[in-house]
Amino acid sequence: KGMPPLNLNCQISLNVLEWPSQSPDLNPIKHVWRDLKTAVQLCSPSNLTELERIFKEKWEKLPGCRCAKLVESYPRRLDAVIAAKGASIKYCV
Repeated sequence: KGMPPLNLNCQISLNVLEWPSQSPDLNPIKHVWRDLKTAVQLCSPSNLTELERIFKEKWEKLPGCRCAKLVESYPRRLDAVIAAKGASIKYCV
């Protein structure tokens, strides 16, 4: 069974950019997973069933605009990675 689609509460327009293959700092999903992990840990699930329930609840409540901001920050993060010659960068949205 798959996850329900993310509820986007805002209108976004995206330009598709080429994605460097080895650039975790440029991958917005990395930050979404961190947000979800933090939210789930704050609930301290005590078993797998509870973990799954809490995760799904937090996933459904994840603001779509958060994802949009992450995608919109891509050009700034790309410039920072280029300036750092491919090294890790400080995350900024």
